[in-house]
Amino acid sequence: MERFDVVVVGTGGMGAAAACQAARRGARVLGLDRFPIAHDRGSSHGQTRLIRLAIYEHPDYVPLVERAYEWWHDLARESGRSLIVESGLVMAGPPGCGLVAGADHSAHVHGLDLRRLTAVEATRRWPTLAIPSHWDVAFEPRGGYLFVEECVRAHAEVAMKAGADLRSGVAVRGWRAEASSLVVDTDRGPIATARLVLCPGAWATDLLQLPAIGFRVLRKSLFWYGPTAWDGGHAVGAMPCFAFDTVAGFFYGFPAIDGRGVKVAEHTGGREVADPSIVDRQVDAVEQESIEGFLSAHLPDLSRRQTSHAACLYTMSPDSHFVLGMHPDEPRVSLAAGFSGHGFKFCSVIGEVLADLATEGRTRHPIGFLSPRRFLPA
Repeated sequence: MERFDVVVVGTGGMGAAAACQAARRGARVLGLDRFPIAHDRGSSHGQTRLIRLAIYEHPDYVPLVERAYEWWHDLARESGRSLIVESGLVMAGPPGCGLVAGADHSAHVHGLDLRRLTAVEATRRWPTLAIPSHWDVAFEPRGGYLFVEECVRAHAEVAMKAGADLRSGVAVRGWRAEASSLVVDTDRGPIATARLVLCPGAWATDLLQLPAIGFRVLRKSLFWYGPTAWDGGHAVGAMPCFAFDTVAGFFYGFPAIDGRGVKVAEHTGGREVADPSIVDRQVDAVEQESIEGFLSAHLPDLSRRQTSHAACLYTMSPDSHFVLGMHPDEPRVSLAAGFSGHGFKFCSVIGEVLADLATEGRTRHPIGFLSPRRFLPA
């Protein structure tokens, strides 16, 4: 039976980062995934993901994302890839909306640069955005986007340069604890390891062995629309990223980065998936109608010429916060799951956290509020 210091199950956004960080510390690392690096079957694909410092979901995330920014810029330099663009992010919604109020709170707690604007000021600066005059608006200059597949590839490449063995086409059936080691059961046979890192994405329910946590998997659609005329108004530099918390739903998007044009998606909603291995990836007419209703209201100059579409998966924890830490029943196992549609920006720091837990049994990062133990009976 093969033996490793650390086995990482799942080499998507989180797992590739964990393998990278653990291998750089000298551990003998094996990464396993049923799909190739930067595949499009899970959550870490679709060109871009937002990155922002003023995390509206909870201020306790801010120290983690501040460290993530550092790691993304370091990884870009080390890999020679373009990974992160701080293009700015406009957040807007009706008075008192959770998005702007939550971002304000996090900015206040951590002293972040978050600038409040009137809707008139915002639309004067970014005329492609239509914002009702009574809405709250905030602008985060350091907000922007990550090139999602490039980030996964960069972590994987650096991991392999540091000696990690990353294998695709391997299905993990489960894992078990023995006295001297952990055993990972795969369709290629068992593998022994001193420490196990689980980054299962949409397969969390099967692999974590934590039935008290009721994960749900949602299918989410990403749409791209070409501008009516290539006058540059929707391009990077002219238009920022945006997030609008509307009464019809929470929508977000990105300026035109390439010929596909503007990318836009709905953060709310989504269709529940029973088996993440079987996902309908066709355009859903109801979802498209919702997206185009948003565009009519808030990006009226954008054409309805749909140029591309993709489907990805959200793995939702019961409280929509991450599940990150040591396995409650087995201290040799660490896990990262349930990122609930707002996790990718944290991949670089979560890789560091998981490597800490696997190689040292602890981390200096403030992750207590994300512990899996919060879901266990008192």
